[in-house]
Amino acid sequence: MNNILHIDCDAFYASCEEVRYPKLKNHPMAVGGLSNKSIITTANYKAREYGIHSAMPVFIAKKLCPNLVIVGVDKKYYKEKSIEVFDIIEKYAKIKEQVSIDEAYLLVEDKENRINKAKRIQKEVMEKTGIGVSIGISYNKFLAKISSDWNKPLGIKEINSSDIPHILKDLDISKVHGLGRKSTKKLRNIGIHKIEDLLSLDEEFLKNLFGKQGSYVYHVIRGEDNRKVEISSKRKSIGREFTFKENTLDLRILHSYIDEIAKILESDMNDRDIKAYTLNLKIKTEYFKTHTRSHTQEVPIYKKEDIASISKDLLEKLISNEKFRLLGISLSNLSKNNHTQLSLFD
Repeated sequence: MNNILHIDCDAFYASCEEVRYPKLKNHPMAVGGLSNKSIITTANYKAREYGIHSAMPVFIAKKLCPNLVIVGVDKKYYKEKSIEVFDIIEKYAKIKEQVSIDEAYLLVEDKENRINKAKRIQKEVMEKTGIGVSIGISYNKFLAKISSDWNKPLGIKEINSSDIPHILKDLDISKVHGLGRKSTKKLRNIGIHKIEDLLSLDEEFLKNLFGKQGSYVYHVIRGEDNRKVEISSKRKSIGREFTFKENTLDLRILHSYIDEIAKILESDMNDRDIKAYTLNLKIKTEYFKTHTRSHTQEVPIYKKEDIASISKDLLEKLISNEKFRLLGISLSNLSKNNHTQLSLFD
């Protein structure tokens, strides 16, 4: 049964920057070091049309595309966007294993059509975060991961047991999980370039070449992978933030954003059956200065009116002469919501 989904964000760092600076969507853009001696971390899909890819030196990328826009790496921002994305995805399965900042496995056990579920995930993530994801569906982790890379961006691909091994034969060996750069170089040196070539090698040969990893490779390319989807470590916080189209100090606008975030957070917390003792408000000014305020309750909260009320009180302490360009709310000190909670206003 195809009950494993692999979710992979499309050109994640670059997509985050396009959310922050929408005009970048119309230009070839890459995230990486700003000096010519640096390397590219991620390129958006317009830049990839010029042959630009991750790990490419910046000076080569600029030769391929003289009008390339390069944005410096902002890992804190990318982590915040990652939390946004995977907080949404988490609702779609009881077991989620996040394996990096931009990818995760889901173990789904309901009867919903897997393609339909993937489409719903894609739609909700895009609408709420602006980030595109590709989704692979299969009966094991190896094949689900290969599927998610099949037709990026915004791809959905399902691989069934009946598709193996012929569907994999034309894929490059670099697609095989467990084969790094050194391993693929070894194989290319002996004329092995595609999975079809790899299938011709016996298990003992691969074990002699790569040790225990060789045995793993032998089996996964034949559709055999017994690794389980494991539950990720407990989430320490849950939050949302918005970057405004225009910088503002208008309290009506700021309060409307707080109300919208509070509504989203209430829904997210109900889906996860959790409550929170601490609320954190974050703003970023037009001059990119970040300020935060927090408030811890004796009574935990999860209702939107409580989240909004506390956030608006904290906002008053952050008002200055500088306009705001971003506002975010996060909730921490989380616990299971195992009893009925009255609103602060009840």
